[in-house]
Amino acid sequence: MKAAYDADAAVWFVVSSDLAGVNAEAPSLEALPEKLPGVVLDLLEEEGFDDVELPIELVAHASTRVRRSPAA
Repeated sequence: MKAAYDADAAVWFVVSSDLAGVNAEAPSLEALPEKLPGVVLDLLEEEGFDDVELPIELVAHASTRVRRSPAA
């Protein structure tokens, strides 16, 4: 799964996943992986999967910008 930060909403969210339908967000990067097991288990149940174990790997992307103006 890939996660990104939405500065306007001030949340981390899942951008893409190999498992279709994963939709999760959290106020911090640390909180997002804590939500994912429940989201994934709910999706697996909805799709009728039983007795399956899936690893969850979260790759996060964040960016910022710096600007230095010329001295006056």
